[in-house]
Amino acid sequence: MGTMTEPVLASNPIRAADPRYRADPLADDAIARILCGCDGPARDAAIGHVNRELAGWTSNAVLDGWRASPATPAPIGAALEDFVRAARSLPAWADPARIAAAEAVFVEMSMLSCTLLFCASLPECYVPVDLASVLHTAGQLERHTDYRVRSTAAMIFPVMLRGGLTAPEGGGVAQVLKVRLIHATIRHLIMRGNPAIAMASGAAAAPIAPLPDADGAPQRDLYHILYARGWNVQQHGLPCNQEELAYTLLTFHYVFLRSLRRLGLALTPAEEGAYLHAWNVVGHLLGIEPDLLVQDMDAAKGLFERLQARGLDTAQAGALPYGAADPRPALAGALMKAMQDEIPLRVLKPFPVLLTRYLCGRANACALGLMGPVSLLSHALFVVLMGAVRGVDWLVRRFVPGFSFSRLVSRILGYRLTVKLLMDQTRPLKLPDALLDGVDEAVRGWHHDPKAPAWMNRLELRLRPATPNTSASTTPASTTPASTTSYHHETT
Repeated sequence: MGTMTEPVLASNPIRAADPRYRADPLADDAIARILCGCDGPARDAAIGHVNRELAGWTSNAVLDGWRASPATPAPIGAALEDFVRAARSLPAWADPARIAAAEAVFVEMSMLSCTLLFCASLPECYVPVDLASVLHTAGQLERHTDYRVRSTAAMIFPVMLRGGLTAPEGGGVAQVLKVRLIHATIRHLIMRGNPAIAMASGAAAAPIAPLPDADGAPQRDLYHILYARGWNVQQHGLPCNQEELAYTLLTFHYVFLRSLRRLGLALTPAEEGAYLHAWNVVGHLLGIEPDLLVQDMDAAKGLFERLQARGLDTAQAGALPYGAADPRPALAGALMKAMQDEIPLRVLKPFPVLLTRYLCGRANACALGLMGPVSLLSHALFVVLMGAVRGVDWLVRRFVPGFSFSRLVSRILGYRLTVKLLMDQTRPLKLPDALLDGVDEAVRGWHHDPKAPAWMNRLELRLRPATPNTSASTTPASTTPASTTSYHHETT
């Protein structure tokens, strides 16, 4: 890694060649080499070979000189080996010191990060209707929320834990390259071939009609669902296109940092810049074009608002695939329910919806169907608590720097969500042992908030749920195949 200048955001990041019609040639070509000419069972078998190889990508060190196993057909192995050689290196402008600073922020904010993932990043990801439509098809998120949330964590934690991107024993690079190939597989299946070939005629590419029964087989698994769904390139661009990838990346870094500001927990400019930088490195590894990476909060805000406005315009124009119902309320509703199920007190169960409204804004909450009636008592309690917390924080910080009730409440909620939804191995999608060990180590390191007085740390410990036993040997393994881990917000 060198010290070259990080790519600067172009004055107009939405270039003349619309990013909705651009994808990821490196990953798309690799998947095309693997799946070209494969139909039905042969296609599923080829994807199975890929999944078995990806399961072995457990650390960054594994990628150094990686070779496919002898049991994998030579053409598939060669395509994967070529991809790894071309994609595994960090960009020349990656700065290890700034990445380490971002990792320190994540470790310090980890519990809060989980709260903001559930109540800000994921909801914002559902706002553009085209992106929500692919999420709905690729993940059936409203039916398998636990699975999808856990697979999202399967990328975030390896990337942001210490050494995730820079150390041989880290797993961030390996996990990001898995996700990049998953995106390419989604595109290939939906487009029924290499997107580059489908786009040879530009935005005038003919619509792909949905199939009632792909390959003569019942639509019972993800591959058949994606292959059969149909797609209108003129209306929606490519699936998992550059614009969607850039937008999703912004939900991981910009929305997180914006939410901290809204909670009165803003980082320093240097910390914000380091956090953006680390995720820009992830964006590079994901195949996102340099012009769609941002270096500061002002640039991030401008790009995020432009991309989201375009997604909302699409929804308001009624441009859903083939007249399908708007998937966003179901996606958001399932996510809210997953959180509510982990909150023991009835009066507090509406708090995830109320916090999401606060962090994402009324307009986006409306788009997500989250403006329904809420218990008057719960709403009043939320407003009073938010006002009181912010007021007390402002007053006490004048005498005790770093004091924050807002931080305490967010840490407790984030800890509960992490323990109940991410570390419980009886839930769908058994997380890899190496990843779970890293999450477990991080969680056990959250016992003390260095910015809080001793009595607040004692209170926090009393209000936390117990940490479950995360040993793979003591929990039943999920029967869900590894082939479907990390889809879209998983995504980027």
